[in-house]
Amino acid sequence: MSLAETKASQLCPANLSFVLEGIKKVKFEERPIPEIIDPYDVLINVKYTGICGSDVHYWEHGSIGDFVVRDPMVLGHESSGIVSKVGSAVTTLKVGDQVAMEPGIPCRRCEPCKSGRYHLCLYMAFAATPPYDGTLARYYRLPEDFCYKLPSSVSLKEGALIEPLGVAVHVIKQAGVVPGNSVVVFGAGPVGLLCCATAKAFGASRVIVSDIQQSRLEFAKKHLGVDTFLPARVSAGENANRLKEENNLSAGFDVAVDASGAEPAVHTGVHALRTGGTYVQAGMGKSEMNFPIMTVCAKELNFKGSFRYGSGDYKLAVELVATGKISVKEFITAEFKFEDAEQAYIDMKSGKGIKTIIAGL
Repeated sequence: MSLAETKASQLCPANLSFVLEGIKKVKFEERPIPEIIDPYDVLINVKYTGICGSDVHYWEHGSIGDFVVRDPMVLGHESSGIVSKVGSAVTTLKVGDQVAMEPGIPCRRCEPCKSGRYHLCLYMAFAATPPYDGTLARYYRLPEDFCYKLPSSVSLKEGALIEPLGVAVHVIKQAGVVPGNSVVVFGAGPVGLLCCATAKAFGASRVIVSDIQQSRLEFAKKHLGVDTFLPARVSAGENANRLKEENNLSAGFDVAVDASGAEPAVHTGVHALRTGGTYVQAGMGKSEMNFPIMTVCAKELNFKGSFRYGSGDYKLAVELVATGKISVKEFITAEFKFEDAEQAYIDMKSGKGIKTIIAGL
């Protein structure tokens, strides 16, 4: 049966889910409504879900690194919704509350969890990462402490962007950005742009974003008020020198963030930093690449990775939006009905807009 023949409007949507069966093979499927198992469980009626690059990658390739889709998997992990049911021990939420959903459930027992770095949990059950189902369903279950109540000033649509904003918050925390810093971000996709916004909210005095797509640079300049850089087809060192010259930073930037995963951007970022500066790798590209290790050593750079979000990141992301320090409304450039989810993926793959969201049932 084709996807068109199984449109959501033609089915009883008890817990209709958008399921990836194989490469570019999706379907709508009725799944059981999750039950309250633990007294701290919360059942959420999912209302909006953003499409992430990883979702598109699973749809297009069926895998990311060692994570392979071997069985049908519900897609989606950037979601917000309305509390439908709560467990007997839940005290901070009630039915009807609107929440942003943090989609990774750690074991709470391994060493990373016990040391406060639960996002590095050895047994993380992360939505839409094989073998775990995602949030593109009518209902989804989460622990109480992974549901963040949205204040009345934050809409459910904005709530769906708390997940990528949480990623950006974690990146900028990793970078140690403080007031007065100069920051260059490579990659003007949703996470890169949100890194720019977060760096500004943390007090950076100069924020530059670099990308090869002029339209995204124009978006950054218009909506975020940051300066932009369009790299030329020259060496990374030459681009880095021009980047510093154009921004009157002869010594280099305090912080460089790569949100692209592109090897030329990584090299340019390393060369654009000042001695003792900080580099954070946020974008995932090739598993292995050439790397300017001598420059890292000679400059004694602080080189860090960044993975998802940790303790306090989601909470801060909600606060940044609620207080108006960061606006995410402009990031939503397309919205699709649930029954048109496949077309949303097709459009996202073609590079249209900044952030595409899918309305729930």
